[in-house]
Amino acid sequence: MGRWAATHVRVVVLTWLVVALGLGALAPRVERALSGAGWEVSSSESVEAREQIDRHFAGQGAYALQVVVSSQTHTADDPAFRLTIDRVQRVLDADRRVGDIIAPRPGAGLSPDGRTALIVGGANAAPDDMGRAADDLKGRVAAAGSAAVRADLTGAPAVWSDFNHDNKTAMLRSEIISWPVTLAILLLAFGSLVAAGLPLMLTVLGLVCAAGMLALGGQIFDISIWAMNFALMFALALGIDYALFIVARFRQAHVDEGLSPVEAVAQAMDTAGKAVLFSGLTVLIALSAVLVVPSPAFRTTAAGIILAVSFVLVASLTLLPAVLATLGGRVNRLALPWIKPGGQRSPRLAAWAQRAWNRPILFGLTGLFVVAALSWPVTQLETGMPSIAVAPEHDSSRQGFEQLQRGFGPGAAAVLQIVAPASTHRELAATLRDDPGIADLLPIQPGGGGLVLMQALPSGMPSADSVGQTIDRLRDELPRGALIGGLSAENHDLELALVDATPQVVILVLTLGFVLLLVALRAPLIALAGVLLNVLATLASLGVGKWIFQDGALSGLLGFESQGYLSAWAPIFFFVMLFALGMDYTVFLLASAKERWDRTADAREATVEGIAVSGPVITAAAAVMVAVFFTFALSGPLPPKEMGVILGVAVLIDALLVRLVLMPVLLRLLGAAAWWLPAWLDRILPNVRFGHS
Repeated sequence: MGRWAATHVRVVVLTWLVVALGLGALAPRVERALSGAGWEVSSSESVEAREQIDRHFAGQGAYALQVVVSSQTHTADDPAFRLTIDRVQRVLDADRRVGDIIAPRPGAGLSPDGRTALIVGGANAAPDDMGRAADDLKGRVAAAGSAAVRADLTGAPAVWSDFNHDNKTAMLRSEIISWPVTLAILLLAFGSLVAAGLPLMLTVLGLVCAAGMLALGGQIFDISIWAMNFALMFALALGIDYALFIVARFRQAHVDEGLSPVEAVAQAMDTAGKAVLFSGLTVLIALSAVLVVPSPAFRTTAAGIILAVSFVLVASLTLLPAVLATLGGRVNRLALPWIKPGGQRSPRLAAWAQRAWNRPILFGLTGLFVVAALSWPVTQLETGMPSIAVAPEHDSSRQGFEQLQRGFGPGAAAVLQIVAPASTHRELAATLRDDPGIADLLPIQPGGGGLVLMQALPSGMPSADSVGQTIDRLRDELPRGALIGGLSAENHDLELALVDATPQVVILVLTLGFVLLLVALRAPLIALAGVLLNVLATLASLGVGKWIFQDGALSGLLGFESQGYLSAWAPIFFFVMLFALGMDYTVFLLASAKERWDRTADAREATVEGIAVSGPVITAAAAVMVAVFFTFALSGPLPPKEMGVILGVAVLIDALLVRLVLMPVLLRLLGAAAWWLPAWLDRILPNVRFGHS
C-alpha cells in the first residue's frame, strides 16, 4: 500500500485535494449546524413528558424560554417594571420559534416580594432550534431592561447558548496557545521544520474533513457541539502520533539504511504503518462503545471523534506515504544544526530500559505504589449532572437562574412538570402536597388531549441528590398515567442511564481492546497485560481528577468553582477516551518490541530496543498532547477544564509511568512467555508481523 501511494503520488494528492476542498467548503458552517442539546435519554419518561407538554400545553416543556425580570428598587406594580415586562413579551412574540407567552401573575410567575417576575415563552421548535433562538434573542431581551430593571434570558436553551459561546471562545484561545507550542515540540522532536510540518498537515486535513462532514450531517441529524470539540483534540493528538511514528521510521530507512524514497516508504508502512493501522482500529473500536449509551449527545459526539480519527488514519496510510516519497531527503530540510537526521533511537531510553530490566522488583513496586496512590481517590468519586456552577458568573443565563432561586426558592430552577390524565388531578395534587421533597405547587393547568399539567417546586437545588430521590419516589406514588418531566427529571434519567451503561461500555472496550491487541501481537499474555495497564493509567488519572474537581484543589489556580463532584458523563467518556489514547501508545511500544522479538527471539533485546526506538516517538507525542490538553484548562467553562486536565494528566501518567516503568517490568517478569502463542491460537490468528519483509 505504501509503495503504491509512493508511485501514484498525483492520484493520491488530487484525490485528497478534491475531498479537502469539497468538505472544507462546508467546514465554516459547522458551528451553526451543531447544537448543545441532546443530553437526554431518547426513550425516557421525562422526554415523553416533554413531548406531551409541548404538544398539549403550548410548548411549556423543558426547552421553553424563561425570562427573569428583576429589580432591587422596583416591584411588579411600578410602571418601569411593567414596561420591561411588556418589552420582553414583544421581543419574544416577534420570533416564530416562540409559542404562547405566559405572563407573570400573583401565585404563578411573580415572587412574594414582587421584585422578581418570570415570563415563559413556549417552545415552538425543536430543542436545538430553541438554542439558536436563545442565541438570537438574549441580546434583545437584555436590551429590553433598564438600569433599574434587569431582564435575563435563562432556561435550558439560554444556558446552552451561553455555554456554547463560552466554549467556542475558550477553544479559540486554546488553539492560539497550543499551535505554536505544538510546532515547537515537533521541531525539537524531528529536528527539521519540514518534517515537523507533516503531523500538522494530517491534523488540519483530518479536522477540516471531519468539520465538513459534521456540518453536512448537522443538516440531517441533531449533532452535539461537543462532537467538534473532541474531534479537534483527537485529530491533533492522533495526527501527530501517527505522523511521528511513520516519519521516524521513513527517516531511519532512507537516511540510516540508504534505501530509495519509494523503498523507504514501503519499509516504513510495512512496519510503522501496521502499528498505526492497529492503533487507529483500536481507537475506533473503543469510541464505538460509546454508542451503547442511549443519548443523542453521546452518540453524535462519539461519531464526530470517529470521523476525525478515520480521516486522520486514512490520510496517514495514503497521503503521508505519497508526500514522504516526494520529499525524500528533503524531509530533513530546515533542520536544527545539533539534531542528527535519521532514526529516532534513544541511547538514554535504552539505558533506562536496561536498568528496569536489571531491577524489576524495585521499579515495579515503585510504579505500583505511585499508581495506587493516584488511583485511591476513585473510591470516593462522586458524580452528578452539571450544575449552573459550570457557567461563568457574568453569563445572563446564570444571573437569571440565580435570581429565580432568590425570588422563588432554591427549587424554582428545578421545577418538576407532571402531566397526567385530567381525571386524576385531585389524587395528583394530594400526592404532591404530601411529598416531603416538594416545597410548593403552581396552579394546575388544563390542556388538550384530556390532560392536566402540574408544576412542583422541589425543596432542593437542581443538582441535589434529594431531587433525584424525590423523582424516583413520585414515580412510584403518582396516579397511573402520570409522567414526570422538566429539565431536572431529564438530567436524572440521563444520569441513571449513564450508570447503567457504564459496565457494558467498560466490558465492551476491554474485550474488544484485548482481541485487537491479540490479533496484532499474537501474544495473549502481553495483550492482556497491555489492557490491564491501560486500566491502571485510567484509574490514576480519574483519581487526580477527583482530587482537583470534586475536592476543589487547584480551583483558584485553574479558575473554576467546584461542584463537589465530577460531571456524570466523565467516568464513562473519559474511560473510553483514555483507554483509546493509552492503547495508541501500547500498540506503538509493543509493535516495536514484537518486531525485535520476531527477529532475535531475545526477550531482553525486544524490551530494551522496543523502548529505545518507540520511546522518543511516544515522548514527543505525549509532550504535544499534554500541551494541547492543558491549554483547555486555562480558560472557558468547567467541562472543558475537566476534559483538558484529566486527559493531560492521563497522558503524563501513561507515557512516563506506564510505558517507561510498568511495561518494561512486566516484559522482564514475563520474559519469553510474554510472546508465547498456543498452537491452537496460532492456527486461528492471522500472521501479522511488524518486521519488513
